Amino acid sequence: MASLQLTGTTFVPGNRAAAALLSRFEGLRPASARVSTPPAPCGVRLPRRAFRGLTVKAATVVAPKYTSVKPLGDRVLVKVKSSEEKTVGGILLPSTAQTKPQNGEVVAVGDGRTIGKNKVEVSVEIGSQVVYSKYAGTEIDFNGSKHLLLKEDDIVGILNTEDVKDLKPLNDRVLIKVAEAEEKTSGGLLLTEAAKEKPSIGTVIAVGPGPLDEEGNRKPPTVSAGSTVLFSKYAGNEFKGGDGSDYITLRASDIMAALSS
Repeated sequence: MASLQLTGTTFVPGNRAAAALLSRFEGLRPASARVSTPPAPCGVRLPRRAFRGLTVKAATVVAPKYTSVKPLGDRVLVKVKSSEEKTVGGILLPSTAQTKPQNGEVVAVGDGRTIGKNKVEVSVEIGSQVVYSKYAGTEIDFNGSKHLLLKEDDIVGILNTEDVKDLKPLNDRVLIKVAEAEEKTSGGLLLTEAAKEKPSIGTVIAVGPGPLDEEGNRKPPTVSAGSTVLFSKYAGNEFKGGDGSDYITLRASDIMAALSS
């Protein structure tokens, strides 16, 4: 029996039914299709040429006749930075192992939104290098490049260098340097890497200007740089800094307590 899998949907056609079904997809071109044709009791296999040209694309393709994309409201258009194709040591990475990029360049912004009686403009400028939430936005292919159309609130911060410790958080976001995991138990036993508990304590490195209230005015941040805090274990976006340290960006509301010695 042959099985054809397209973005999570599986078709299990029979011999003639398979050929009829495949003919409907003739001419489609996009990203990836996984085809498996294990031997069946009847000994029937679909020829590989039957699957030629069959691909699926997740991103929305903007036709070449459209020369510009103008975001509406508080949305922002970001040109996505290319995935790393090599490791630090120069080893080529297969596409499945390449890290999905979370940063890019702002190429267009909307006119902002109205909150209460106030008009709030988008706070990022065209040309800014930004970091955004991992699963945010809508992917589009425009002018031959990958772009992301997302809301301003999905932008974590502005980063004009290659090191996350220089991130400038936006809105109510906070950048935290995560404390190192304990090397020993309270009884003095050494812990293996697998046994070390993921820490949820860290030092605040930078804070955003604060969230907007119901009238569109900024509320002051609830924490300040230099504070040691306890944060929600599964919140935020994690990054590895140039110094090898772990960093996390999260909303101020995900910080549960301030710690002092």
